[in-house]
Amino acid sequence: MNIIDTIEKEGMRTDLPEIAIGDLVRVNYKVIEGTKERVQTYEGVVIARKNSSIRETIVVRRVTFGVGVERTFPLHSPKIESIKVVRHGKVRRAKLYYLKNRTGKAAKLKEN
Repeated sequence: MNIIDTIEKEGMRTDLPEIAIGDLVRVNYKVIEGTKERVQTYEGVVIARKNSSIRETIVVRRVTFGVGVERTFPLHSPKIESIKVVRHGKVRRAKLYYLKNRTGKAAKLKEN
């Protein structure tokens, strides 16, 4: 095992739940405003998952005030306090980018 792999293993988190594409997740992440730090919640559907090991990221999409917002979270970042899976969605694809073009009931996923 080379040096890079050992360093990456030390930085990886072990407290993450099983996250799949189509899951509705609630991500609590730390936000710094001036000198204060607080925890903010972001809840949405996982539409993509990329990379592996310590570089792994998920793209979470939610609709706020009628506007679709997507945010990419590095899974092993120290800024992420916790991730909770609210419900599992039934999907047949690895990337759900087609949800961007849908609104209302058409954008909903069936529960698994």
